[in-house]
Amino acid sequence: MIPRSEHPFPQFERKTWENLNGEWDFEFDFGRSKLETGILQREEWERKIIVPFCPESKLSGIEHVDFIPAVWYRRKINITEKQLEGRILLHFGAVDYLTKVFINGKEAGSHKGGYSSFKFDITDLLTEGENTLVVYAVDDVRSPLQPIGKQCREYYSRGCDYTRTTGIWQTVWLEFVPKNYIKSFKIFPDYLNGTVTVSAVVEGNGTFEAKAFYDGKEMGTFSKKTEKNVTGEIALSEIHLWEVGKGRLYDLELTFGDDEVKSYFGLRNVKLDGYKFLINGKSVFQRLVLDQGFYPDGIYTAPTEEDLINDIKISMDVGFNGARLHQKVFEPRFLYHCDRLGYIVWGEFANWGADYSSYQSLEIFLPQWLECVERDFNHPSIIGWCPFNETWDVEGRRQNDEYIRNIYNATKHVDETRPCIDTSGNFHVETDIFDVHDYDQEPEVIKERYDKLMTEGVLVDKFSDRQHYKGEATFVSEYGGIQWSINPGERDWGYGTAPKTEEEFIARYKGLTDALLDNNRMFGFCYTQLYDIEQEQNGLYYYDRTPKFDTEIFRKINSRKAAIED
Repeated sequence: MIPRSEHPFPQFERKTWENLNGEWDFEFDFGRSKLETGILQREEWERKIIVPFCPESKLSGIEHVDFIPAVWYRRKINITEKQLEGRILLHFGAVDYLTKVFINGKEAGSHKGGYSSFKFDITDLLTEGENTLVVYAVDDVRSPLQPIGKQCREYYSRGCDYTRTTGIWQTVWLEFVPKNYIKSFKIFPDYLNGTVTVSAVVEGNGTFEAKAFYDGKEMGTFSKKTEKNVTGEIALSEIHLWEVGKGRLYDLELTFGDDEVKSYFGLRNVKLDGYKFLINGKSVFQRLVLDQGFYPDGIYTAPTEEDLINDIKISMDVGFNGARLHQKVFEPRFLYHCDRLGYIVWGEFANWGADYSSYQSLEIFLPQWLECVERDFNHPSIIGWCPFNETWDVEGRRQNDEYIRNIYNATKHVDETRPCIDTSGNFHVETDIFDVHDYDQEPEVIKERYDKLMTEGVLVDKFSDRQHYKGEATFVSEYGGIQWSINPGERDWGYGTAPKTEEEFIARYKGLTDALLDNNRMFGFCYTQLYDIEQEQNGLYYYDRTPKFDTEIFRKINSRKAAIED
């Protein structure tokens, strides 16, 4: 049975594809010397691994948790004469960090970045019959020029840093496309006018056609001849709005000659209006939770698609309507289920590890981040971007403000349809939203602090010497982090002093959350966090996703009407 056998990219799905997950040959390369010593020519390899699970994980069959500087993968792929008549694309959901790919001993391409998807056209390197695919991945989480997110730079996980991920950690697949095919497309919904615009890039000449459907009924179409780029608008015959909790999705069929692509879209727009965050013109309070996308057996990789769905379900069960997808770029299959369920999310990058005090890392960070924005642009569930989180000083050096500003401006250039938070929590330079992080455990203190935003127009900010509030829309995008452990140990970690009883935990949670719900100048909150991860014991669920307390208690607290809502 192939693990994670579902199509990895539901917004860009062809029938002509092959999943390459499963058992591969595998070797560690601790000296990064095996290319020189002939690994590409060697017949016998030392180990096997189950892709797409990283070698640090149990599900990979290896579970090596020490530092891994480099790894090698190998498998055979069989190609038919018919498939060679078109183009053959090799896709990687994500590989951490620097990847080189070889086909039949020849290099097919390379890619830098542990979180963005990439592909290579490998047609010209293939032959009919059996071919050999080899993947080489280099990973150095201690490098200041490599974004790592929450991967720990020390041997043992500690605080809010966890087990590392090296190499392949998302699905690998082949696509078989005609010589003339659709390369990419962007979708621009317009709920006010009941239209959707599709802008596509194609390879070759032909007629591009887009058809929209809802519940199997055709809603509209357009068709144009093109040889490179094409843009067209569909006037929808019926209006079905994408809303929070109601992910009403239209199906989209795209054709270009013999190429056929299935996709979908949600009819929704987002906009800031003073203090309010509007979705399709309606003020929506964002009841968010921090989701870091870790799994006990798969680490960065969900064991099954059902695990992806379950993380959304358990969040909604306790009254959250969305999440900050924190310090990690989540896979498109997860985002599909967010789209389908009407679950709002913020797209974030795994910026920790990168040295944002230096322009040197700008050339590394920027292309990796923009690859992620481009890939996920069409997801209606993503209602904003956040390239950085807490840009702390690096060895005493302050962030380069122009670095942060350039990333913000580049993000807005690629996507003008969503707001962008430059660096969540601190230190803001140029931003659409001025969010703050506050882990004070006293509800009365939180209420008094942020009530001043309502009564005086003043946002109390502990970093006012480094960042300056100018009246932007705002929310507390990290708070709580209340620790609760079954059997507290020395390495267990959370924010503040842990409550001694269940009643104390619930009272603290309610007090902190009420202070934000009742503030008519806050458009949302984000609680830390949904589930425990390793030693960090501040989830509402344990790491295995079993609830710590009665979920109905938190659903009632979180879901009541907020002061800012219509």
